[in-house]
Amino acid sequence: MASINRYSNVPLYCQLKNIILEKIESGEYKEDTKIPSEQDLCEQYNISRPTVRQAINELTNNGHLYKLKGKGTFVSKRKSCINIKDYTGFTDSILDSLEPEKKEILSISSVTAKEFGVLKEIFNLKTDNSQFTCITYLNTRNGEVFSVNTSYIPQSLFPDIGEDIKNKKPSYEILRGKYPLVPCTSKSTLEVDYSSAMDAPQLQVQPGQALIKVYNILYSKSGQAVEYVVSKYRADKCRLMFENHK
Repeated sequence: MASINRYSNVPLYCQLKNIILEKIESGEYKEDTKIPSEQDLCEQYNISRPTVRQAINELTNNGHLYKLKGKGTFVSKRKSCINIKDYTGFTDSILDSLEPEKKEILSISSVTAKEFGVLKEIFNLKTDNSQFTCITYLNTRNGEVFSVNTSYIPQSLFPDIGEDIKNKKPSYEILRGKYPLVPCTSKSTLEVDYSSAMDAPQLQVQPGQALIKVYNILYSKSGQAVEYVVSKYRADKCRLMFENHK
């Protein structure tokens, strides 16, 4: 059984955090099951309650544990793994989706490049008045919200995309006659962000919670930008896996 080393330079609360994480990884502490109480951990490892509380609070803030008032502390469900080899700029695309009619749409609206200045640069526009269809939708896994995505598509290229999505048209109908504009390449940028008061309810998190934010620009075969997608992934629900070969 893992134990606390009082002669180590590693703080006691960090040692306890690592012990709990090891038990979660090994399956000893299973998803959605209650871990020992603060008092039990104090007695088991002969450490103070403030030390235990600090370890539990940090694991809770990091999404490894969650608390239910009056019931105790429980193990969170494991994060879904996004393999970078499998994630592409097409993953969250509306235009490249095989089944856009099955997406959980939150809203469909019309915006101008003037409202979102970045669109003018991305789509190489000469005027601020260019119209875009803005489609926001959720990704869910096992009934839990995984990410919220917003796609911006030029109405000059796809004038009926909003109605097509509302009418749940399949991909082949949306792209009929538009094959020169089918996404062919993409450019993605990733950064760490924090949930705002606007997207926190959509993602079912508190404002200020860490997110993995991905910006995707999709281009046609001719190099024309045809779609811009901003995706916000819950950092407590997913992790990125990198695998490289030399």
